[in-house]
Amino acid sequence: MSKKLNSDIPQEAFDWYDSYAHGGMDRRTFMKKLGTLVAVGYSMTMLTSALLPNYALAEQVSFNDADIKATYESFDSPHGYGKGAGYLVTPTNKTGTLPVVLVIHENRGLNPYVKDVARRLAKAGYLAFAPDALFPLGGYPGNDDEGRAMQKTMEHTKIQHDFVAAAKFIKQHPNSNGKLGAVGFCFGGYMVNYLAAIESDLIIAGVPFYGTPASKELRKNIKASLLVQLGELDERVNKSWPEYESDLKQAGVSYKMHMYKNANHGFHNDSTGRYDKENADLAWDRTLAFFAEKLV
Repeated sequence: MSKKLNSDIPQEAFDWYDSYAHGGMDRRTFMKKLGTLVAVGYSMTMLTSALLPNYALAEQVSFNDADIKATYESFDSPHGYGKGAGYLVTPTNKTGTLPVVLVIHENRGLNPYVKDVARRLAKAGYLAFAPDALFPLGGYPGNDDEGRAMQKTMEHTKIQHDFVAAAKFIKQHPNSNGKLGAVGFCFGGYMVNYLAAIESDLIIAGVPFYGTPASKELRKNIKASLLVQLGELDERVNKSWPEYESDLKQAGVSYKMHMYKNANHGFHNDSTGRYDKENADLAWDRTLAFFAEKLV
């Protein structure tokens, strides 16, 4: 039997979930593969509870926390879906203008985990804005499977335009100090790389967690500093890193990459069994230090 991680779950199960979550296999195939583990003694309940999100575990900062105020704000996106919206979280114990961070979700809409990340940033003193790519379809539907299916039906180019519009909206917010950073996870990590590349002066600091790079022809435009966060076991994303690093060096980009030992894709997401608290805490501490250096 293979090496086991997180409640004695075989690594293959995490790899299968990653493939399922990113379109590499359908749900029926995913469940069938999990069934092969049941046949050798694993409980399906144990497997699914470890792999599928439980958002009750993901609230580190309550929406009732007195140090923050959360609202929903809309913005125009003329080149995207026309109108966008997101979750805006503001510190209540700060005065004057604030450094700003755009928070970008995975490929399933603005789920509770990503909203909590926005609250964590506001708690740390940032104006945080987390757009929902699914807003044109009614918003995050309440579960990741449906959210993933919804986002898959959308035009990728229009989604990208919506996030560019969101970045410009929050950068120009009355409470903004004009210094914009971005952090994103999975699809959101890709979007951080894309925002850094599509307009050289849009963001000044980006933290892509396990995200693939923007298209090769755009990478020469990157001027923002990047803090790249990768999980050692994430073969799908990691195979894009050597070429991306070469292009960053050629473009003279200030960057640093951290590879987290024995960490899976999604290791920062504390709602699933892929969560690795030690690596997630370290990656988050590095993220906050990076934004404090670049944005404050």
